[in-house]
Amino acid sequence: MNHPPYSIAREVRELWHLAWPILIGQIATVGLGVLDVAMTGHVSATELASVSLGASVWMIVVVTVVGAMISMNTLVAHEMGAQNLGRVPHLVRQGMWKGLGIGLAAVLGMWLGTLVFDHLQVSQEVHDRATAFVLITSLGMPALGMYRALYGYSASINQTKPLMVIALGGLAFNAALNWVLVFGNLGAPRLGAIGCAISTALGMWLMTLAMIAWIRIGRAYRLTYPFTHWEWPSWVEIAPMLRLGLPIGITYFAEVSAFGIVGLLIARFGEVALSAHQIALNFSSLVFMVPMTFGIAMITRVGQALGEGDPVRARFVSWLGVGMSIGFALVSALFIAVFRWEIARAYTIDAGVQALCVELLLFAAVFQLSDATQVAASSAIRGYKVTREPMMIQLLAFWVVALPLGVWLGLAPEWMPFAPAEAMGVHGFWIALTVGLTIAAVLLTWVLARLAHRRAAAVAAGAGLSPGVG
Repeated sequence: MNHPPYSIAREVRELWHLAWPILIGQIATVGLGVLDVAMTGHVSATELASVSLGASVWMIVVVTVVGAMISMNTLVAHEMGAQNLGRVPHLVRQGMWKGLGIGLAAVLGMWLGTLVFDHLQVSQEVHDRATAFVLITSLGMPALGMYRALYGYSASINQTKPLMVIALGGLAFNAALNWVLVFGNLGAPRLGAIGCAISTALGMWLMTLAMIAWIRIGRAYRLTYPFTHWEWPSWVEIAPMLRLGLPIGITYFAEVSAFGIVGLLIARFGEVALSAHQIALNFSSLVFMVPMTFGIAMITRVGQALGEGDPVRARFVSWLGVGMSIGFALVSALFIAVFRWEIARAYTIDAGVQALCVELLLFAAVFQLSDATQVAASSAIRGYKVTREPMMIQLLAFWVVALPLGVWLGLAPEWMPFAPAEAMGVHGFWIALTVGLTIAAVLLTWVLARLAHRRAAAVAAGAGLSPGVG
């Protein structure tokens, strides 16, 4: 089978055309957390610690929900590539039921997650306010699940600008309501961390309603319009979505829970250490949105290419996306290293938190390359409808290696063999996270290389191997 030559410049344009609105939308979404941390950081160390601790649980659940719903991107992209437009509306309707169910499960997960706070060495005030933060924000989880179903649908039919506009609107809403509730402006009570939680939960419902409204009036959605009639959930349809999506959710959970559990363990070192960790992690998450955005665009492009029956182009898109992500990582690492003091000062006025945050940001600069590589490679793999191998790799990298290594270096417990004579504290945990990300990057790149080559070679040999779920 002969394939036309693929233009790097053209594919970069196509990826960027899809990616830049998603990027702005992703930054705006992460900006919700940045606002919460930054605003409470200018109230008091206690309020900042409460949000930081609550966000450790909240972020684990949110990212797991997002991961579980990314299968919508892959499924719709394959149908669009194959020109099965009549299949898309049904997928979206069932995807929203799936999102609602996952969102309700997330509410329960967040409630149970607050039990962890009972076993941490934090003040009673921080404990109570962090618990309230999690309970209130959990009320937005059903909306988040449905929103991500519509998000994946819109992105996979190449409509990414609505995602940007809605995310920016959500950020503006959150900033305004935070200003009122966190600081007690316009006669409102000064709620601090609780005000952040109320703003976040309401914002998730507002964004979901806005996405539904946009789809109802947007011309680009007419050929695949999903709201023509009511449709009850069908387990026959939702079960395959779960088989594809849950491994992705577990993959996301493996990484973000490692960071979240580290945050919970660091809480024993006091409010300064916890706050510095959260700030460094928060800014790293903001920067991470760029390679993650390339990854989301790659799922669409790779899925569409495979739906068209062109695995050679899918391989080309995959490696180009990985290269773009690595290029950005080099720039972001330099930026973080050079401007780490300015970053810390933008978040907090506490001198002790600033000093420790600057040290942690150096670790963040180091792992930019590994983080960008692993998210790009795993996204390309998902475009092939392969989800189990990335899940196993992330579990290995973070739960088998990074977390035990972090405890060994950071806490140096006597019961662990060959424990260091002196615990490294928060620095030990960040070293371990860097090691985990590097392992994930190496193994995922190897899986992508093997998978892309096998699919392209099969077609070249005339085998006609169609992409399946792995």
